[in-house]
Amino acid sequence: MSTSHVLLGLLAAGNRHGYELKRAHDARLPRARPLAFGQVYATLTRLQRDGLVVAAGQERDGGPDRTAYALTGAGRAALDGWLTTVEPPVPYVSSALFAKVVVALLVADVDTARSYLVAQARAHTDRLRELTGVKTAPAATLDDVVAADYAIAHLDADLRWLRTTMDRVADWHREVHS
Repeated sequence: MSTSHVLLGLLAAGNRHGYELKRAHDARLPRARPLAFGQVYATLTRLQRDGLVVAAGQERDGGPDRTAYALTGAGRAALDGWLTTVEPPVPYVSSALFAKVVVALLVADVDTARSYLVAQARAHTDRLRELTGVKTAPAATLDDVVAADYAIAHLDADLRWLRTTMDRVADWHREVHS
């Protein structure tokens, strides 16, 4: 994820200070890793240095001064360019789940590997149920539903792969021991 571009997108809705940007990020991307305040302010510093945002005034609400930031024309152009660039599918499989399954099949006996696959599938199924609950909750926002849909699609793909792998392990075991 490009934190810079997400912050530019949030600023496209209007001027905000760092604290508001962090809160908006965490609310609009509810299933993403929350941003640290330091990351927000470091990113704003880089965006300002690069001419993509400018300081748009300061406010004080009973605390320290807070600098609000505004998107510049160059910032809007950078945001538009990012939004119109198609994300290429990742060329490599890099997942802890994939690595763990491959290693389990390499070092464990078939029953141990199968037990791991079953336990992992159960964990994925439990998470799918949780996310379905998030989507159907009366207070669910569009952001919640979109994030849950994204996570569900990925979990569903992982589950299909786990089941296919379990079938392959069973077929291989039958073939070797027949």
